[in-house]
Amino acid sequence: MVAVTGNPRWQNTLAARLATVAVAFGLAIPALQAQSGNGQTQAQPPAKSQPAQDIPDAPSAVQPPLPKPALPAAPPPDFEKSADPAQNPESAQPDQEKPVPHPVPPIETVPSGSVPRNQINPKDDLYTIVKPVNFVQVPVMVKYHDGRPVDGLLAKDFTVLENGKKQTLSFFTSDPFQLSVAILLDIGMADVALQKVNQTFAALVGAFSPYDEVALYTYSSTVSQVTDFTGRSEKLTAMLNEIKLVRGHANGPPVLGGPLSGGPTVNGAPVGGPIIQPVNTPPKESHVLNDAILRAALDLSKRDRTRRKVIFVITDGRERGSAASYSDVLRLLETRDIQVKGVVVDSGALPGFRQLEKVHLKGQGYGDLLPKYASATGGGQVFSELSRNAMEEAYAQITSEARNQYTLGYTPKAVAGGAAYRDLVITVDRQGLKVFAKDGYYPIPSPSSSPR
Repeated sequence: MVAVTGNPRWQNTLAARLATVAVAFGLAIPALQAQSGNGQTQAQPPAKSQPAQDIPDAPSAVQPPLPKPALPAAPPPDFEKSADPAQNPESAQPDQEKPVPHPVPPIETVPSGSVPRNQINPKDDLYTIVKPVNFVQVPVMVKYHDGRPVDGLLAKDFTVLENGKKQTLSFFTSDPFQLSVAILLDIGMADVALQKVNQTFAALVGAFSPYDEVALYTYSSTVSQVTDFTGRSEKLTAMLNEIKLVRGHANGPPVLGGPLSGGPTVNGAPVGGPIIQPVNTPPKESHVLNDAILRAALDLSKRDRTRRKVIFVITDGRERGSAASYSDVLRLLETRDIQVKGVVVDSGALPGFRQLEKVHLKGQGYGDLLPKYASATGGGQVFSELSRNAMEEAYAQITSEARNQYTLGYTPKAVAGGAAYRDLVITVDRQGLKVFAKDGYYPIPSPSSSPR
């Protein structure tokens, strides 16, 4: 109760005002409660209300959403300028956290001659070299006497002599190389031999990897390109399947006697007068091995210089009727760093026949040019195979050797007569090993020295 003292009149007036306020306040509370009950007006809580009690909620089966990350505060207008240590050294903090770099993918070691799995474009990961015009690159194969390859050699194990002068190696690797291969298939050999070769086409395609590009040629009296260079094995398989329909020559012995050797007769007498004994000579069929190698070498010269270029010949070894000579074709091969490898089948694979073919008879062609091409260009020995299994093993060995050779590189010193032929001798500082490398090369003349 409030005690009021003083003037009675003033006291009566103050009491009347207090009574009026109390009545008004008492009438306002029910009205506010009624409005809050019917949902028309939401009453605001009093300014000084009691704090709510901590009553735990009932467990919910719904997972609450994760809290959203807080957005960073907007940078000041001169943020870029202040964050650049070069323009504002004071803003560079030594303890400032650096951005975390992206994780480095694991490095997969690829064995020699193999292909990485799940590789979309294997060419991008292959080892390549860029060489100047006067850079000499020499692929070298080293084998034991039983034919097994020698691994683990180092650059110090090799000695390179050019025109008798020792060269200093500036490049050495045993890494595998991409191959550009021109396959030359002799369709002029005996049909029985050609049909045997047709059965090995699946192994021939499987001998190449996705790194390689292959073109297919056929030859007999002429040379034809069946397909351009491609890395698609299915395209090469389709072209080889079409070649299976081609028939080789009968190559049977000429008919020199018997009932089929003369003309028609009646009671043993020739019809139409006296018979003239025919002179039967075997036809001289053209077998243009030189022209086929020349055509393939010209096309290989246009391929990427970082690839190893190989001509792969499947033939019986005969050469007759080519317009190009052996020496001219060999000069192009040695100028363009192209190797020749081959598989000889049919009669050319017989040891006695090979020895006989070394004796050249005028007008009868040649039978020993393919081994000469292979030896001079560093292609190694020519495989002479008669069975299907032996052919298939030869395909795999030829492509493996071509891809996984030692590669030596050096820059020769300038000498007089830059375009003259240069002899090469490659030796290994170990006993009992056989070294296969090209005999020499013709340097490509530089543009400055070419005639105008």
